[in-house]
Amino acid sequence: MKEFKYTIDGKEYNVTIGEIDENNVASISVNGEDYNVQMEKEAESEKKKVVLGKPADNSDDEATPAANVNTNNAVKAPLPGTITAINVEVGQEVKAGDAVVVLEAMKMANNIEAEKDGKITAICVKVGQSVLEEDPLVVIE
Repeated sequence: MKEFKYTIDGKEYNVTIGEIDENNVASISVNGEDYNVQMEKEAESEKKKVVLGKPADNSDDEATPAANVNTNNAVKAPLPGTITAINVEVGQEVKAGDAVVVLEAMKMANNIEAEKDGKITAICVKVGQSVLEEDPLVVIE
């Protein structure tokens, strides 16, 4: 049983939500008045099967191992997160401020921008990959 207090247009409402039966009917009391409320059933969501400890399988995306590139010129992850999009390709010219990678951290999408003008010489990550703070993302020379 959950109890809530609401004030709407200066009037107080004491709401108690009781049991929800198998037909999705909730027993609710508002200021001592009892109501039975038919609730919509939750939509069946398709859940992805996630296996912890394994990287996302995106074998068609090629990422250059960080060990093979000059990471001094790399745009680095500002915080830990997951790569959700890569907006550039190797050989592409970019300007300072262009969004090169989208990093999801704490359920927020963060555009990671180029710090300088130049050409993308390597992409060190792939979509779905988890990264830590200071991990190289793309190299701009």
